Amino acid sequence: MVLVQTDGLDVNEVPDGYVVYQPVQDRVHYLNATAAVIFEYCDGLQSADEIVAQVATAFELPETRQDEIRACLDNLVKEGLVAPRA
Repeated sequence: MVLVQTDGLDVNEVPDGYVVYQPVQDRVHYLNATAAVIFEYCDGLQSADEIVAQVATAFELPETRQDEIRACLDNLVKEGLVAPRA
């Protein structure tokens, strides 16, 4: 499953991550630095597995921590900030 950022989001960088506004749902999300990096990797070119592996490499995390990255990615999908590419 290749993931892409959802259209129509208003993304603003702040010192400790991103503030993302969803106008359609009138919701604001605060992404910490790690979640912001994961969000950036959702460029429509990479699968969820590739994103998890790249983030783990970027932060020099052992494989045992990849479940945490996957949980964050799943939460971004659940919140509607990223979605499978159509």
